[in-house]
Amino acid sequence: MLGWALTFLVVALIAGFLGFGGIASASAGIAQILFFIFIVLFIVAMIARAVRGRPPV
Repeated sequence: MLGWALTFLVVALIAGFLGFGGIASASAGIAQILFFIFIVLFIVAMIARAVRGRPPV
């Protein structure tokens, strides 16, 4: 999922550089949403791992 966020970030940067404001803002928004979902899932996975008795690495 982090790969998708980075992909949309690159698309947003390229679109912004070329002057496509609408596409750039949409891609940046999608990248931001995917990044936050990735962070939340990462934190949940770390908590689940700690609860099961294995400390985070």
